[in-house]
Amino acid sequence: MNQDATHNPHAHHPHHHDAKGFVRAVEHASEERGLRLTPLRKEVLELIAAADKPVKAYDLLDQLREKHGNAAPPTVYRALDFLLENGFIHKLESINAFVSCHHPAEAHQVPFLICDTCSSAEEVCDERVAELIEAQARALGFRPQAQTLEVHGTCKNCRKG
Repeated sequence: MNQDATHNPHAHHPHHHDAKGFVRAVEHASEERGLRLTPLRKEVLELIAAADKPVKAYDLLDQLREKHGNAAPPTVYRALDFLLENGFIHKLESINAFVSCHHPAEAHQVPFLICDTCSSAEEVCDERVAELIEAQARALGFRPQAQTLEVHGTCKNCRKG
């Protein structure tokens, strides 16, 4: 795992980060892996990165239509599929929305804390959680292929308000 000295693997990271820096990191990762980050894929990625909370596919479509007028659902879904398959974004199944990934150069499974009041989502960057689930599954003879753990509740900001 590629970690710099300031990265704490056990910290909680809200999805508030440098959107342009994130897009540059995805461009770099795409280049290194020989992936084609088309202008539309990049634009969808930029919209997700700039959002302050998880964003739904049809909200992305509406934003694209404001600029291009003719964007169609299959186009957005193909871009989302590419971004998901390559680990650049995460899909929050329980709310059917997308968030950018904090570590676009690394393949990983992470749990999310989702606020039911403001719809914010925090990526829990602690690989021990995923490892524990995998170990328990193997102990039961289960072969996991993917995992999505989403914990719903109320975030610190909403509890204060």
